[in-house]
Amino acid sequence: MVFLVPICLVLGIFFPQPFLPLKPAVSPLFAFITFQNSLGVSLPQVARVFRHPGRMLLALAVSTLVAPTAACLVATALFGPGDTVVGITLEYCVPIAVISTMWIGLFDGDLACGLATLVVSTLLSPLTIPLMLQLLVGAQVSVDAASMMQGMLLMIALPALAGMLTNTLTRAWAARELSPTLAPAARLLMLLIITTNSTSISDAMRHLTPALAATMAFVGVFSALCFVLGVVLAKTLRLPHDQAVTLAFDCGLRNISAGAVIAGQYFSPGVMFPVMMGTLFQELLATAFGNVVGWAFPAGEGEDPEETA
Repeated sequence: MVFLVPICLVLGIFFPQPFLPLKPAVSPLFAFITFQNSLGVSLPQVARVFRHPGRMLLALAVSTLVAPTAACLVATALFGPGDTVVGITLEYCVPIAVISTMWIGLFDGDLACGLATLVVSTLLSPLTIPLMLQLLVGAQVSVDAASMMQGMLLMIALPALAGMLTNTLTRAWAARELSPTLAPAARLLMLLIITTNSTSISDAMRHLTPALAATMAFVGVFSALCFVLGVVLAKTLRLPHDQAVTLAFDCGLRNISAGAVIAGQYFSPGVMFPVMMGTLFQELLATAFGNVVGWAFPAGEGEDPEETA
């Protein structure tokens, strides 16, 4: 992934035309990836997460409250009020990225916790996004909650439920046999999604101005700091490897596609660029910090989360 993700980004930015027709397929592809990842999780495992919700609530607090507030305050100090600050704030108000479950699975994280956190973050987003934008930048955003919920149900909730039910009803056969069979296809589709999403920043990246470059640098640094915060919290709480992986990705990865839709529908064009910059950095940072967590939290070490929850 260290080598493939940058190649995908370059292809999408500098050779966007072959991938533009694939944009309508991104949501169904996300649904397939969610289903494949969910095959490794059973309903009792998810029920355990809700019985001991401390890790999930921590990730939700960081992604929903801490990150957007910090992004808005620092961006306002650096850039002053305007579209740039609104776009940066919006980028960190959106829910946790659908593709987080893929990265959590790649680096042996806690899929049950990651999936439960993703679903809760997504279902809350029609309420949290306009509320946080109003509080932080005074933007009155009227999100079509019904439409957003329908999209999130089809892309995340229903595929996740289908995967978990399949695994539970087959007594873990799906986790042992079906999930590994589908995994190569899911990995390839993830790379295709990264490439397709990066086409949205093609024009801006090929016509960079100093102001846009400064915005790009800010988003890159702040995105990295979100991952760092997840790692520091995991280290402070002495989490085991799987929980540390999950917390790092939940803190660092955002649903840029949702942010782009809201930016295009409710704001001026200047808001779109900061939002889409997340596409440039998130996958590279996920690759890097997945390896950082692997080094800082060796698999098999740490306390049992069941005992400390």
